[in-house]
Amino acid sequence: MDLNCEIINNVTKSLSEDIGKCDLTASLIKNESNATAAVISREKAILCGIQWFEACFHQLSPRTKISWFAKDGDRISAEQELCRIKGNARSLLTAERSALNFLQTLSAIATQTRAYVNKVAGTRALIVDTRKTIPGLRLAQKYAVRCGGGLNHRFGLYDGILIKENHIISAGGIESAINAANIISPKDLSIQIEVETKEGLMKAIDAGAKMILLDNFNLYDLKGAVNLAKELTNTNIILEASGGITLDNVREVAETGVDRISIGSITKNIRAIDFSMTFIA
Repeated sequence: MDLNCEIINNVTKSLSEDIGKCDLTASLIKNESNATAAVISREKAILCGIQWFEACFHQLSPRTKISWFAKDGDRISAEQELCRIKGNARSLLTAERSALNFLQTLSAIATQTRAYVNKVAGTRALIVDTRKTIPGLRLAQKYAVRCGGGLNHRFGLYDGILIKENHIISAGGIESAINAANIISPKDLSIQIEVETKEGLMKAIDAGAKMILLDNFNLYDLKGAVNLAKELTNTNIILEASGGITLDNVREVAETGVDRISIGSITKNIRAIDFSMTFIA
């Protein structure tokens, strides 16, 4: 998918939702009035969402000028001025909420992702996102994960195969599911299977799985799974841990030797970063 097109679509929908027929309050301001505004961060964060933020203003007034003092992926501090905006006063007021909504949401994801990435620093484990995203904002949220130092899993059902418990049941077992996936999958498409027990792991390895998701394994079993995978195969199997992983235990999970850790909360359980936009007299 084209990110630029997605940004335009996201912003167009957001502005349409907010403005409706017109911005009644902004009409109190003379149409020819110009203004300068500053955006301030009220807390520490990882900045993300500049392109969405800018598009909100530029869709309403292409002549709006925005000067940034930080970039996506930067660590920002409380009370830091992030940018100055100059343009038509009505346009600045109308775009403000949508622009800040994108900035606060995407920065929250980048900030949460960076916290997990920092926790596993020095291990082999990589932090990976999931499809647990806000409807309509998946590309934006996955961009934010990358800004926070994480990796993207598949973007949708179309660009990767993840065989979960219900797929296994419906397909007639682990071996049948993997065989079916190998038949329909292009060579460059990833195939991953989810297992919940040591027995399931052994069956997946015997069936030739190259990527295995270890769902809700405890620390002892995760370590055992890593050792078992090394014993049963000479090839490099990618092992991913998921389920019940938090900032409090992610380091311990990483130290078991898994290759990846998928965290749904970095895109679905987020608290918006506090930003404000203030007109400068």
